[in-house]
Amino acid sequence: MTLIQTDPPLAEPVTLADLKAHLRIDLNDEDALLEGLIRVARAHLEGVTGVALMPQGFRLLLDDWPTGEVIQLMKTPVQSIDAVNVYDHDGTPQAVPLPGLLLDAAARPARLVLKQRPPASQPINGIEIDFTAGFGAVTEIPSELVRAILIHAAHLYEFRGAVSLDMQPAAVPVGYDRLIAPWAPRRL
Repeated sequence: MTLIQTDPPLAEPVTLADLKAHLRIDLNDEDALLEGLIRVARAHLEGVTGVALMPQGFRLLLDDWPTGEVIQLMKTPVQSIDAVNVYDHDGTPQAVPLPGLLLDAAARPARLVLKQRPPASQPINGIEIDFTAGFGAVTEIPSELVRAILIHAAHLYEFRGAVSLDMQPAAVPVGYDRLIAPWAPRRL
């Protein structure tokens, strides 16, 4: 099971102005750095929680159908199932009809049940499920997740000289884990 992002978000859940106000910065000298830190903080939060904050496209690749009926999509909230393809012996994708699918879009992770599940003939990544996940608007994003991005980006800004942007996130600030705890997956 592999999940890849096919379409990145078109905007960030925290604006440059929001972060600059949080940091009490008036100058524009480091705007590019701050925008990069927002992207890093958002990507980190999405990675540890499985929550897609802004609408973005994903492709779930499966070798075979799961033994049960439910397919976990590894992201939440899911806005739509865009396509399901199964590859035949020749490597040609065959579209699976979407009518009749059952989607639990708000589950963490989102869950999908398909009526028709033709066998995949390609032994590796023979099934592709394309979907769009993310909250519909910035105002729908839970405030604790927005706050987590702000404090994380501020923390990264504080230590900007110690660790380069491409090596971020090097650390998370105190209290970050408590903010995101309700959204983090629980493992037994």
